[in-house]
Amino acid sequence: MSASNGAPLVVFDFDKTIVGCDSDNWVVDALAATDRFDELLRHLPWNTAIDTMMGELHAQGKSIDDIKAPLRAAPLSPHVVAAIKSAHALGCELRILSDANAFFIDTILHHHGLAAYFSGMDTNPAHVDADGRLRIGPYHEFRGAATGHGCALPTCPPNMCKGKVMERILQEEEEKAASATAGKGRRRRAVVYLGDGRGDYCPSLKLREGDYVMPRAGYPVWDLVVDSPPRAAVRGWASFEDLARVLLAIVDGEIARAATEDAAMVVPDCRALVAAPARQEALLPKAVRVPN
Repeated sequence: MSASNGAPLVVFDFDKTIVGCDSDNWVVDALAATDRFDELLRHLPWNTAIDTMMGELHAQGKSIDDIKAPLRAAPLSPHVVAAIKSAHALGCELRILSDANAFFIDTILHHHGLAAYFSGMDTNPAHVDADGRLRIGPYHEFRGAATGHGCALPTCPPNMCKGKVMERILQEEEEKAASATAGKGRRRRAVVYLGDGRGDYCPSLKLREGDYVMPRAGYPVWDLVVDSPPRAAVRGWASFEDLARVLLAIVDGEIARAATEDAAMVVPDCRALVAAPARQEALLPKAVRVPN
């Protein structure tokens, strides 16, 4: 989907950006497995640890419904809900780019009736196997003989480089714009990226002039962006109320910019500027009847 009114493509991180928590920790804490998860993290990458944790919880008799219950209770600000609905209504395409997992994200979005507002999602795959055990894999395979994502930036975890995904998204946007505006010399629509964590720095660096990055102030990505800013315009936010205000201001600005550009590109039809010839009889005086 591509809006014709100049509305940008908005790409959201999920944890601590859409929901007000880390969804992995939220579930683990709710199921009283925090200490065991911390122990796993001492010797396993995060993505592997959360998958292992789901296996151990299943072995303890925890069901999929036991996992879904805390997800449905995860904190979601009404300001975020309003921002999602408003941006979508204004013509924005919305996507998710997250290092959480598909099962957690889907469960939360469907519970709040928000799934239909998003056109796509790039995250770690997850599925329930035949035994009823939740399995969570890496977005970029790095185990065994797999080569991984190949990004050298130390802020990217081994299972997912969001920068690689953002490169693909931007390439798709360029191709769609080239096809839709052939010969018109117009750039692709702007891309807005919102995030909070270290892994959100790499995709921020892929954005270009005319795009926007919205780092959350007081969170790891903020310091990274401040220390070495990307080419995109930086619009920070701290609270979820800020998120809604800043995001919708960007959307309104991009729509107004596109309208101005469209107006400047309008070439008047010269034929419409030529006045229609007046009827000749209108130039002649009317006959006046003179009484005898």
